[in-house]
Amino acid sequence: MQTVWKGAISFGLLNVPVKMGAATHRENVAFRQLHKACNTPINQKRFCGKCGVEVPYEDIVRGYEYEPGNFVILTDEEIEAVPIKTARYIDIVDFIRLSEVDPVYYDKTYYLWPEKGGEKPYLILRNAMRESGRAAVARVTMRQKEHLCLVRLVGDTLSLETMFFPDEIRSTDELHIGQLEASVEIRQEETDMAAKLVDNLTAPFEPGKYHDRYREELLKLIRAKIEGREIVEAEPVPAPAGNVVDLMERLRQSVEATAKKEKKTAKKPSPKKKKAAR
Repeated sequence: MQTVWKGAISFGLLNVPVKMGAATHRENVAFRQLHKACNTPINQKRFCGKCGVEVPYEDIVRGYEYEPGNFVILTDEEIEAVPIKTARYIDIVDFIRLSEVDPVYYDKTYYLWPEKGGEKPYLILRNAMRESGRAAVARVTMRQKEHLCLVRLVGDTLSLETMFFPDEIRSTDELHIGQLEASVEIRQEETDMAAKLVDNLTAPFEPGKYHDRYREELLKLIRAKIEGREIVEAEPVPAPAGNVVDLMERLRQSVEATAKKEKKTAKKPSPKKKKAAR
């Protein structure tokens, strides 16, 4: 696994030297931009509009625009020298219960594994968190930004989940969902029927059964074009109805359909074994 950060978890007076690597990756279908006239890939150039020249990478610096058209330049050395503890440490602030954190705060997951010589403190911290059922709120600096993060267990491995700060979370107040109840009448039987539908569709979470169907169909189309096969257009997907005339009837039909499906997938009881004759 590629290391994206090296440092230590700061836990009281204990330091746990660790490496960090991304826990996830995107399986996207990558397209190149081509010139329509000749199918040649398009190159992106770093161009200076004032000087009228292409700028090599070594002549590019980073600047912060503090007012329109005015910049202060920062070198890599100055940025690296910013005096903040979390540039080299995952600084644990609090221990909490994982259930207290709303998933809206989650951003990206990384795995943490011990550096050579850090195996024992790593396992001590992991075991303590596992036995207490706690996760750790911490801070870490990566890519010129201090992140709020959550250190938690994924299986038997410590992981780090970068999180959004509270001022980065958009409020739902502007959606005015709470005001809908004053203008929309809901009957209890409709809620009961919807709850029955939810119950019929409830199943254990098995991540392996979910997959990117759009990506699969896109790759199927690409393979067909490579092989020169005729492309057959799929039936258009009907647009969702904007106004459901009888919501209760739709709910009832959905409940009946899912109930039938549930019966079909239910396991048949195994036949009883016959007792051996004496």
